[in-house]
Amino acid sequence: MKKTKRLWALLLAVVMALGLITTAFAAPTIDSGRKASLSLYKYDITAASADGAWDAASYVSTGVQDDVVTDKLAKYAIQGVEFSYLRMASISTYSQRESGQYKVGVLYGFADDAVLQAIGLTKADAYKRGSGVFYFTSDKLNKALADALAVNATTVKNALEIAVRNGGKAMPETDANGHSKVSGLEQGLYLVVETRVPENVISTCNPFFVSLPMTTIDGKDWNYDVTVYPKNQTGNPTLEKTVREDKNSTGKNGGTGDIADGYAHTATASVGDVVDYQIISTLPTITSKATSLTAYTFVDTLREGIRYNRSDVLIEFFRDAGCTDQITAWEEDSGKFVVSYDDAQNTMTIGMTETGLADINESESVYTGSVKRGYSDCTMRITYAATLTADAQLGDTDNPNEVVLTWKRTNTGYFDTLQDCCHVYTYGVDVLKQFSDGKGDLTNVNFLLHNDTDGYFVTAKLVGGVYYVTGHEVKESKATAFVPNGEGHIRVMGLEDDTYTLTETDTDKGYVLLKDGIEIIITAAEGESACETCGVKLLTASGSVNGDAVDMEDGNAIVPLTVINNPGFDLPKTGGYGTWMFTVGGCMLLGVAAFIVVRGRKHNRNDQ
Repeated sequence: MKKTKRLWALLLAVVMALGLITTAFAAPTIDSGRKASLSLYKYDITAASADGAWDAASYVSTGVQDDVVTDKLAKYAIQGVEFSYLRMASISTYSQRESGQYKVGVLYGFADDAVLQAIGLTKADAYKRGSGVFYFTSDKLNKALADALAVNATTVKNALEIAVRNGGKAMPETDANGHSKVSGLEQGLYLVVETRVPENVISTCNPFFVSLPMTTIDGKDWNYDVTVYPKNQTGNPTLEKTVREDKNSTGKNGGTGDIADGYAHTATASVGDVVDYQIISTLPTITSKATSLTAYTFVDTLREGIRYNRSDVLIEFFRDAGCTDQITAWEEDSGKFVVSYDDAQNTMTIGMTETGLADINESESVYTGSVKRGYSDCTMRITYAATLTADAQLGDTDNPNEVVLTWKRTNTGYFDTLQDCCHVYTYGVDVLKQFSDGKGDLTNVNFLLHNDTDGYFVTAKLVGGVYYVTGHEVKESKATAFVPNGEGHIRVMGLEDDTYTLTETDTDKGYVLLKDGIEIIITAAEGESACETCGVKLLTASGSVNGDAVDMEDGNAIVPLTVINNPGFDLPKTGGYGTWMFTVGGCMLLGVAAFIVVRGRKHNRNDQ
């Protein structure tokens, strides 16, 4: 009985040992009936590297999901990336005697040579041929793809993107975790290409081959559920809006700041002045069709007191940020962009057409032999003009003008925006005219206002007892004569910060004109507060009259001053006592003169 038990135990041990041996030898063999899956995780490697959260040199891709990586890079996940895949070849075992040796290995059989041509391989490069199928080794394929991308990544990416779109399938877009997965895949060699990206991706990852299943990193097994971490470089365009007083308006350009040609984030202007606006945007990087821009639109908004001049939008492209090396210029009739206006909102929309986007994405006038395409990283400059009207806000209550840029790439469900603004300021004076005795007629009083800085007389229109600046006049004869209203005030609204001279040219009868003109200086300087959008210091105005500082009214908007006329000296009136005395005195003088003449004649006769 004991021998029987020992025998059964020995047989069981042998069976178990054989089972282990079978398992050990069966594991490296592919289960040809098993389906495979592919998972992708997309992260913003640009931001992760900048934060020190990613070190590509220390990460080894294994094809297996790495929880350390997914946890560490979770906040850098990119949503909205689409990958497409195309099954390129079957996995075959090569077994054949060559040169007296029997060789066994793995080959990948291609029936279509479109992808091979894109990476520089021909049928003649195949390791083996048979029945219309061309077999290649993995090292041959990997080297060809790497070499082709190194020579001209853009061309190769575009060709492979087209090939995959035509014959492959798209994976689901990456989710909020940057993850996408497709299951139930047939075994074989797949080409994976990034085909659509959201707005912030500037460079797609290089197309890559993946074998499903793939050998594990330790070389002892097969992995049917492969996970990869292709990386993306990200970046955004820039946006800046600046303003200056038009050079042909009054001769004064710009406000505070040091932007070339007088443009700055702040400026002052008089009502009626033309102000020039400039929108500067550095275009994002474009590296392949998948990263092409599908929308690049500016929505510009002016305040009620500024009116678009219209039909004057110009778009220029420059190689440099200083806008000195021009590539091309588009006018409104070029067909490259369209301009529309919303009068109710006082907005202007500038949108690129398909023709314009094609130039931005595909132009060969900037880059040759580079991974960059079109106008990547070039400077786009938009200019237009507007006119300051009588509805403009005065003083520290400025007239902000915003612009919003919206851009999209190939995944049009995702977009981003940038916003910037600039500020236009205008001011006024309030002259209170009085007579010292309170008896003068204000309607007989006239003043002229001269801008000494720019050399012109101010012209204005009287509305509701207030003068609103309408323009400038060099000739004094055509200047506006400012007359006090019934309360004695001359309010002139819509003046830029400059030096002015107020001259009284007429006053009421019996009163003395001012001997000299009155110097009025309006000065705008950076204040303490800053704009939340553009970040620049906002302006605060101060004023002086004849060199003495005055407190400006209504939020540093209006310079106040009072002009007083005094009566002249009294002269004797005709028919009064003084006139009678002059008459008597005159008669007496005439009598004395006659007596002297007669007396003189008598002396002359006596002498004879």
